[in-house]
Amino acid sequence: MRVPLSWLREYVDLPPTETGRDVQAKLVAVGLEVETVEQIGAGLKGPLVVGKVLTIEELEGFKKPIRFCTVDVGSANGTGEPQEIVCGARNFAVGDKVVVVLPGAVLPGDFAIAARKTYGRTSHGMICSTDELGMGDDGTHGIIVLPPEHEAGTDAIELLELVDEVLDIAVTPDRGYCLSMRGVARETAIAYGLPLRDPALLDVPAPNAYGYPVKVSDPIGCDRFTARTVVGLQPEARSPIWMQRRLQKAGMRPISLAVDVTNYVMLELGQPLHAYDRTRIDGPIGVRRAEQGEKLTTLDGTVRVLDAADLVITDNRGPIGLAGVMGGANTEIADASEDAHTTEVVIEAAHFDAISIARTARRHKLASEASKRFERGVDPQAAAAAAQRTVDLLVLLAGGTAEAGVTEVSAPSGPRTITMAADHPDKVAGVAYGRETVVRRLQEVGCDAYGQDELLVTAPSWRPDLNEPNDLAEEVIRLEGYENLPSTLPTPPSGRGLTDRQRLHRRVGRALAGAGYVEALNYPFTGEAVLDQLGLEADDARRRTVKLVNPLSDEEPSLRTTLLPGLLGALRRNDGRGSHDLALFETGLVFRPTGQETKPVRLPVDRRPSDEEIATLDAALPRQPRRAAVVRAGAREQAGWWGKGRPADWADSVEAARTIAREAGVDLTVRADQHAPWHPGRCAALYVTVDGEETLFGHAGELHPRVIKELHLPERTCAMEVELDVLEQAVDGALRAPRISTFPVATQDVALVVGQDVPAADVERALREGAGELLESLRLFDVFTGEQIGEGRKSLAYALRFRAADRTLTVDEASAARDAAVALAAERTGAVLRGA
Repeated sequence: MRVPLSWLREYVDLPPTETGRDVQAKLVAVGLEVETVEQIGAGLKGPLVVGKVLTIEELEGFKKPIRFCTVDVGSANGTGEPQEIVCGARNFAVGDKVVVVLPGAVLPGDFAIAARKTYGRTSHGMICSTDELGMGDDGTHGIIVLPPEHEAGTDAIELLELVDEVLDIAVTPDRGYCLSMRGVARETAIAYGLPLRDPALLDVPAPNAYGYPVKVSDPIGCDRFTARTVVGLQPEARSPIWMQRRLQKAGMRPISLAVDVTNYVMLELGQPLHAYDRTRIDGPIGVRRAEQGEKLTTLDGTVRVLDAADLVITDNRGPIGLAGVMGGANTEIADASEDAHTTEVVIEAAHFDAISIARTARRHKLASEASKRFERGVDPQAAAAAAQRTVDLLVLLAGGTAEAGVTEVSAPSGPRTITMAADHPDKVAGVAYGRETVVRRLQEVGCDAYGQDELLVTAPSWRPDLNEPNDLAEEVIRLEGYENLPSTLPTPPSGRGLTDRQRLHRRVGRALAGAGYVEALNYPFTGEAVLDQLGLEADDARRRTVKLVNPLSDEEPSLRTTLLPGLLGALRRNDGRGSHDLALFETGLVFRPTGQETKPVRLPVDRRPSDEEIATLDAALPRQPRRAAVVRAGAREQAGWWGKGRPADWADSVEAARTIAREAGVDLTVRADQHAPWHPGRCAALYVTVDGEETLFGHAGELHPRVIKELHLPERTCAMEVELDVLEQAVDGALRAPRISTFPVATQDVALVVGQDVPAADVERALREGAGELLESLRLFDVFTGEQIGEGRKSLAYALRFRAADRTLTVDEASAARDAAVALAAERTGAVLRGA
């Protein structure tokens, strides 16, 4: 909501020295989010005056039309002589009143005006458009043509209200009443402790039987409908400058007098209105639900197919408007430039159901100023006042006559009352406000409060968000000042910290970050296209997805079943922006339907759901395991004076899985595998032991070249994805810190020759088991193939570290442990000592 400060002063007598920044601070203090204060006309300096066009000479020989004009600017130029000005615009004629800026003036943007020679003539100033003055869009995109009654030489800065401050307020959904000058003025009056001149306090005639006939068939969707008629409008009447400027400052474009008046009253009172050309209405106005498939052409020229849940305004021919959203083109007010002028209007001021309007606006993707207000809550009691204000303005500005008939159809309703303990705000805030302060603050926002220890509070009609004691407590607290609330840290009960699962997930994230990976958080959505690019088979479980009813993107209508698409997309974007050495990770949920999900139930809103109802809802959800994934590309180690660098490869992705396993104190088993989207010869299956059985933990390796090409990834991109829920099951009790021995380590190296097809992991497992408890660590430090070894053979060199917790090992003890390890490896894998 854009609020011009000059307009706000009409309802609240702010101190003359108060600036927009001062008002912003006050409104923020009472809970309104004022995003910016725009200085309109900042840097503007006159002379800027009204001028009368005396002559126009068309200059020939130029690529575009150029006109040499003489303009009467009165005595503003100091001589009284006509001002000579060159202008390229063509939307004005001799005798028109225009806005002229004279030499010595400065326009917005620090644009200094001086006499200059152009197109063979000397131009002493400019004839101005709205863009050049920073006024906003007036629909003409040309020179400003003023009404003829303004005298030449009149100061245009004051006439056009070019200097002002505009507060841009981000109105939250619960504060819909602030989508009006009336609502913002009320908050301003409260903040300053000043009286409010309520623009809705008007003398409104009582309903009678002579008004325009209206039939409301759906009183739930429309509980109030006021109709007034004005006839005898002058077709040539234009919106006055003050009204046009207020609309422009509020972010709306002036259109025609009747439309401008309804928009102006909507901004003023917060009540959306609609004006119908009475000559285009066939019979009584009706309000009903649409018939499925009915069509309506709205004011934006779009033919809309209506839904049975849409609320529509009708006449004898059918729908003539989407209630609370947008009117129909068949009853549109004719513009003054059209041949058929509107001289008789029927004014609609109605109150519609907020939920119905919100759903209609979203269903048709048609957000409007009216729907924005209705779905946030409009004061139902303001409809009659808004209609009266519109009638008064049309009579005043267009010379119309208000017919005596007043139509008002309303459903019976009573005031909303809330019972609240007088000290309830005190308990919520932890501050002793006292009953008098509570009652005073509630009365300031428009409530009536009666009682002593227990208050009976009647909420005002413009505050549909006040429904329970906590709502009232919030009003008291915000007006007393959030900054005055004490800062008291709660004391949590013991044993309520992070769960073991939460600790594990955090440790995994910290470990990956410590290993050089950067966390990337991605949207949990996916589509069939990326699953095809990953090369997943038709029967792959990752293709069974959960479809969204209202996806953000039609290209990603499903919930993800793997973390890789989002991470690979982030890697591709960063690589395309010049970052080629990348290491990204993500931890998050994936969604894996089992096919056993039940149909979800609709939970009640008037009570807490039962345990059975919650269990039924849980049964309808897919399995949601938490996973961790990494992707790598580019250099693992940078080259420099210290030596050559090293590119990232499949082993780094396996090492990332080892890093995760170490954080949980779990041993990881690595085996060769074939699993999309990894390269069939560079893919590792990762296993951990759960309840004595090896369980698949995830996969790691280099991506398939075809996948890299389809996704436009860097060459040799590697990835790893594991399931943290499986890791959690593999954890055996609390993680224990390693014991530090004071005794020296004994190192033994062995080189074993095995068949080319023997996995190094099998050899390593046999060495660990054979070495026994004295083995502290084991590391593969060399792999060698060549003629010396023999065809189809490879040499694996391991460094074994032995240490005892209670003594220094002898050479014989270390050698015996090594020999036992080699013997078991020979028995299980056929390994032989190299050189033996």
